[in-house]
Amino acid sequence: MKKRKHQHIVDLVVNSTVKQQGDFAKTAELVTELLCQHLGLSFASVWSLNESQATQAEIAFFGPVLPQGKKRPASLKNAPRYLQELRKHRHIDVADTLSDDRVSELRDDYFIERGIRSTLDLAIRINGHLEGILCLERSQPLLWSEFDIHLGSQLADQLALTLATRQADDKDEQLMLFRSAAEQSDQVTMLINLHTEKVEYVNAAHGRITGLPAEKVIGLGLKQMDFFRQHPKLGETTLARIFKGENVQGEVKLKRADGHCYWLKYHASQFITERGNHYVLVCGEDNSEQHNYQAELEKLAWRCNLTGLYNRAHFNRVLERSQQGMLLLVDLMGFKRFNDTYGHEQGDALLIEIARRLRHFADIYKAKEIARVGSDEFAVLMADPSEEEEFLRNKLYQQLAAPVFIGREQVDPKPALAAVDLAAVNNLVAPLTCADIALQHAKKKQGTAIQIFNSTLLSAFKDDAQIERDLHTAIRGRQFELYYQPLWDLQQNRYTGAEALIRWHHPKKGVLFPGAFIDIAEQSGMINAIGAWVLEAACRQLNLWQHHNLDMSMHVNVSARQFFSGNLYEQVWQLLSRYRLRPKSLILEITETELMEDIRYATNLCQELAELGVGLAIDDFGTGYSSMRYLKQFPISKLKIDRSFISDLTVSHESREIVSAIIAMARALNLSLTAEGVETTDQETFLAKSLCDQAQGFLYSPALREAEFSQFLYENQVPANRLPV
Repeated sequence: MKKRKHQHIVDLVVNSTVKQQGDFAKTAELVTELLCQHLGLSFASVWSLNESQATQAEIAFFGPVLPQGKKRPASLKNAPRYLQELRKHRHIDVADTLSDDRVSELRDDYFIERGIRSTLDLAIRINGHLEGILCLERSQPLLWSEFDIHLGSQLADQLALTLATRQADDKDEQLMLFRSAAEQSDQVTMLINLHTEKVEYVNAAHGRITGLPAEKVIGLGLKQMDFFRQHPKLGETTLARIFKGENVQGEVKLKRADGHCYWLKYHASQFITERGNHYVLVCGEDNSEQHNYQAELEKLAWRCNLTGLYNRAHFNRVLERSQQGMLLLVDLMGFKRFNDTYGHEQGDALLIEIARRLRHFADIYKAKEIARVGSDEFAVLMADPSEEEEFLRNKLYQQLAAPVFIGREQVDPKPALAAVDLAAVNNLVAPLTCADIALQHAKKKQGTAIQIFNSTLLSAFKDDAQIERDLHTAIRGRQFELYYQPLWDLQQNRYTGAEALIRWHHPKKGVLFPGAFIDIAEQSGMINAIGAWVLEAACRQLNLWQHHNLDMSMHVNVSARQFFSGNLYEQVWQLLSRYRLRPKSLILEITETELMEDIRYATNLCQELAELGVGLAIDDFGTGYSSMRYLKQFPISKLKIDRSFISDLTVSHESREIVSAIIAMARALNLSLTAEGVETTDQETFLAKSLCDQAQGFLYSPALREAEFSQFLYENQVPANRLPV
């Protein structure tokens, strides 16, 4: 009877829907309920163990509702003997929990609190591994019968089978998910058996990336793969690292069967299966787009976006590898002024046309390289000129100087061209530096602006470099001094002002005039410091003259860099406040060409300076680039006629006409006028009759040191305004 009853209970579990579905939790609930009903148990429960078997989780429980905290402890860390007993034996049958040492670790915290006197704990094993516990408990101390143990063991086995089915289903589902994900992925997934060194699995992405479908790859040996055939050394190194257990990653360029190349980014790692087989998992992706993007970036890095020519960085790399040939450097003179006057769109159009002409020249005469190396500078490298070098220089110059039609405007480019023989300067000076030196000389030439670099230019460059170094010492060592050239009023017949002119007392070269160092100071940026010193010294001297009641104006030259530095207004304001100079007694001179560099900024600054009571004069008038419209909008108080018009005033009809026109224009605009470079009385007479206001030059006096200038004024001024000596 008991046997049939036992089989009936087992059959109920085996044939249950939840068991057949592999639902472990529902099966556990059914088992605990049946056992409690047929064995007269107080409680029945099923617990699962984690991988370390240190903690357990309740899966099912049947019996009266327990007070909070009366369930089995979740942690079994303090019950190692209990766990060891379950691992060794199929069950632990305890007739009295108060005396059986096998469960002593659970006695105080569990059995006594719940009032459990007898327990039957049955192991739920899968392949000999403890996966859970079926716990049968009674409140009275009773021996467990053979029937109880056999039935419990049978149901524990059914729970193990259910759990194994569920785990197998989970693994199958995971494998299916993995395979489905791998097949859907855009990345290559490949499994290689390291024992056979053959491919056992590869997904569809491999065919899309490499051009070889899975059916042609599975079963191939490692050495037959493109990676090993096209990069054998890298392949051997990679395989050796994998056998050592290292994770390997990298990137390699491969070629498909159709000849197209691609970049494969890969990662390979070894793993061991449950059966002890060694495999390597290879993941890879097509990284060609990133490489193409990088190549495009490099292209952009070496190219001028506007003209499409190579840039200076690329051209320098080419020059470094060139030992012979001819370097031609081109500069467009007046380009900045053209750009500001006509706008950047027109300026860009001119640059694009120049670049087109350079390409045409390069194609015809087989130039090695052409590049845009500056905003308006271009370079041409002739590796081995087949034509005469002079012919090539002149031909290029003529092509670049030809008129350009931009829209409806005809523009006449003004190129300056420098030529450098690479072999002649090899290991001496950088070729582009030599070309820059020659280019500066080319710009100063009248007519055809072509200059060939030579040793004389190099020597002058070295001298300039020494001057630049000496200028630093001069600024710190107070080696500068102001000289003053008097200005004669042609209508009042008296001296009414002076122009401050800097002199440098060079310790080795003696007194140097501005022409020997001002350009170098401009190029090096030291002109701001020198200009600030000149302005300060001139204002200090003017203050002394005014303190002695001398009615004099002080003219001070301001360089373009100083004028556009951004702090000239602040500097002048501080000096006027410190020295309390009379209004209009300080006159700043700047050339008309410099004013035209930034008309809007210049107009605003001139207006602000005029409001401070500072006079403004245009120096070297007639030699620069300006127009009546711009001249009218500047708050200018004086024009200074350039000495080139005065020098041949008495012998040149054209010069007389120009000077007369300038004087008439100045009077019409209510501007004061000073003639520079007056050296003869005939020149003075013409200027006075033409109603020119002032004159300066050697006819009256050269520039004098302060003490000599004071003596000069003392001897030449009217007595009432004489300076004390």
